[in-house]
Amino acid sequence: MAELQQLILDLLDANGSIPDTRTLTIPGQSQPAASQDAQIIVLGALNSLLSREMVTFESHETLAHALTPEGTQIAVEGSHEARVWAALPAKGQGAPVTVPKLKELVGNEAASVGQGRAFKNKWIEKEGDGFVRKAETIQDSTKLDMLEVQSTGTLKTGDNVLADLRKRKLIVQRKAQWFTVAKGSNFSTSTAKPETDLTAEMLTSGAWKTSTFKKYNFDAEGAPTTGGSLHPLLKVREEIRSIFLEMGFAEMPTGSFVESGFWCFDALFVPQQHPAREVQDTFYLSDPPRSLDPEPKYYKTVSTVHEHGGFGSTGYRAPWSHDETTKLLLRTHTTASSAHMLYKLAARCRGESVDEDDRPTASVSASANKSPSGVDDGFRPAKLFSIDRVFRNETLDATHLAEFHQVEGVVADRNLTLADLIGFMKVFFSKMGIQQVRFKPAYNPYTEPSLEIFAFHPMLNRWVEVGNSGMFRPEMLEPMGFPKDVRVHGWGLSLERPTMIRYGINNIRTLLGHKTSIDAIENSPAPML
Repeated sequence: MAELQQLILDLLDANGSIPDTRTLTIPGQSQPAASQDAQIIVLGALNSLLSREMVTFESHETLAHALTPEGTQIAVEGSHEARVWAALPAKGQGAPVTVPKLKELVGNEAASVGQGRAFKNKWIEKEGDGFVRKAETIQDSTKLDMLEVQSTGTLKTGDNVLADLRKRKLIVQRKAQWFTVAKGSNFSTSTAKPETDLTAEMLTSGAWKTSTFKKYNFDAEGAPTTGGSLHPLLKVREEIRSIFLEMGFAEMPTGSFVESGFWCFDALFVPQQHPAREVQDTFYLSDPPRSLDPEPKYYKTVSTVHEHGGFGSTGYRAPWSHDETTKLLLRTHTTASSAHMLYKLAARCRGESVDEDDRPTASVSASANKSPSGVDDGFRPAKLFSIDRVFRNETLDATHLAEFHQVEGVVADRNLTLADLIGFMKVFFSKMGIQQVRFKPAYNPYTEPSLEIFAFHPMLNRWVEVGNSGMFRPEMLEPMGFPKDVRVHGWGLSLERPTMIRYGINNIRTLLGHKTSIDAIENSPAPML
């Protein structure tokens, strides 16, 4: 490109103008730049010089011809008829070549087309069941025509031959460009590019005094700005939220990232000696280190069930530590918020006055308000959900983060069964577009029976755990004041893993953090609402 630019400038300096760029010979090429491909190279050099106002040029259009793929092959290998002639022996100097053998030598198309044209040109003749050469020498005019068109875009022999070549689909007619060039306002024979930036080195050395700087284009348009895009997590979050609301759930408040050990573990009947409460699994706060004490009567009931049993349970028969229950921590699950809401839901059952604005809503059925004896015991069914952030001291890998989102839900009603929970989860995931769901028996301290939930990940080609579920134990519910026939379904689902399945992401570390693709976020499809 630099050599071509210098050639253009030298010609302008010597002649004042270049009337037709098709007369140029591009450095490194032997033929004038008559072809359209060559003129495209010339145009690139002219545009570069024009941007520095060193030249001006006018564009002209004309009709030219270019080779088709078949024409290009002929320019390299020869015409079909010449290849047929070359494959045959001279008359009397070898066995005639049959048609099947000829197809093996030159190919089906060359044999079929070339045989007829070679006969027409009297290059070959039939002998027995095969063919031999008739002409001792030939001139492959078709190949020569292809080379001329390739070089100049036309033929000196005239329009009749061009029309025949177009009919044979060896060439196509196209518009071609060529240019006339004149000197610009900043004409110079030097192609040194002007500086675009004033650097500290120029100021220090004084080189800026003799440097040529490119003019600043104040009329140039800036890079187009793009609008914001929702992260895939937010899209799936809104989808899940819409599904819950469509199914009659009410959203729980979950703004408290910091919880006490009592609400995160003790109220859920998690033993104080459970491994999940170790520092290896939970982030504890150092300042402030302690929470306020919970309501005394409820606190006493919970501690008694843990240490000595009650409500049909023998408890854990382990010493109770008040220090353990008042530790502050980053919540490990949003079930702590569910425990708060269930405690409020049971207030009427405990005979306490209830602020209707603060009471969980979304009743399951009006008929479930009364106990089997027909007496209103204060219980009101409810369906509640939340989607928020939780924290666990996890080792990061392709499917685990230390900070992630949990989809939490509870259904409280009389005489619920495990079959109700399985049926609900299948409907819930089908609404998300995840049809392949499995359940596996599991152990949770606060649910019995318990189920782990797995969904098939097509990118990982394996089943991935997406949540945990079960029916809350009486040791958790009855200390809150719920009647014995009330059952509560509880489940916690990951938000990240369904998002990974939905968007075909196989590494959670590319979903969040510095490895996240901005283009992928902008182009991710909307959720299926």
